[in-house]
Amino acid sequence: MINNLKDAQKNRLYKNKLSYGSKPQHYDMIVFSHIRWQFVYQRPQHIMSRMAKKMKILFIEEPLQYDENKDLGNLIIVDEKLHVLQPNVTEIESIAEIIPAYVKNETISFGWFYSAAFCPLMGFIDFDTVIYDCVEELSISKGTSADLLHQEKYLISQADIVFTAGKSLYESKKRFHNNVLCFPNSVDESHFSRALNGIAIPEDIAAVKSPIVGFYGVIDDRIDLQLLHDVAKKMPNISFVMIGPLTETAEANLPKEPNIHYLGMKYYNELPNYLKAFDIAMMPFKINESTHYLNPNKTLEYMAAAKPVISTRVNDVARDYSICVSLIDTADDFCESIKFLLEKRDRLSMEMEYYKILQDTSWNATVDKMDLTIKAFA
Repeated sequence: MINNLKDAQKNRLYKNKLSYGSKPQHYDMIVFSHIRWQFVYQRPQHIMSRMAKKMKILFIEEPLQYDENKDLGNLIIVDEKLHVLQPNVTEIESIAEIIPAYVKNETISFGWFYSAAFCPLMGFIDFDTVIYDCVEELSISKGTSADLLHQEKYLISQADIVFTAGKSLYESKKRFHNNVLCFPNSVDESHFSRALNGIAIPEDIAAVKSPIVGFYGVIDDRIDLQLLHDVAKKMPNISFVMIGPLTETAEANLPKEPNIHYLGMKYYNELPNYLKAFDIAMMPFKINESTHYLNPNKTLEYMAAAKPVISTRVNDVARDYSICVSLIDTADDFCESIKFLLEKRDRLSMEMEYYKILQDTSWNATVDKMDLTIKAFA
């Protein structure tokens, strides 16, 4: 009965296809993401920009504020084989009504989910293969609704393949599915190693007094702002630079020491230029449930730029990189690590460890392995 209802709904949608007056296209994969394409460049962008070399992809974001005077959605042409749809609808379920305006084929080879919130759309679209690329542990994420947790359980039950962005996530999800594979966040080494070359240092960070201990990424409630404040007070001659957008944290909560500098969000292409100015790179994350499953992209990116790294004991970082990343627990630990690393002792050993690590990982290799996994299943 339920399947018959779903079929009827799908037939109704595709019968109305031409009423939109648009030119729908054939797509091999539809991606559903809560991470916006034009936000901080991270795992979805890295993977899908490479997958698009092998197939045509429509990347659909969560709806923003509905505007009845605008088109059904805003279609961004990233390149010939990668399009981003920002749907102009009231809720996720309503995306089903506008899909026929953009998608020509009624059966899609691959449905790739970054967010379980999109799983109601599975009743309206036929996918040959469903992939869930899990990037966070919803059960401990702040503000996760009971509905979203149920949706994730449903998505996992319907998925043919589950990928995870780190080892801790893998250990969590392998209990619920028999085809879970761990593909940790990786790195475009050639991009970030540009920091070792003669590229220009941007004016805003060039004006900051050195030595510089820097961070880039989303500045949210996972960042230990108290730790940052305490270290900055203890080391007034060190400049601490924070690069990235502010989310889930009010600007009023940011520490305001004179040697802490907030430079705002930067484009992905600019990050090597900023990294070049860092003397030390940092990852001052809180250690709690919300960061237990974190696998920061920036760990390997910092390494590709040959920057010494100081990090709190994030689980996946401590497990994989303790031999070459300075792991700290307190503000005093942080200060001691800064002093040690600025003396550049044992730098050759650090760079040799970086080299070994980077030889074994790249986004190109990760996506090639994912592609082989998907084709083998299909």
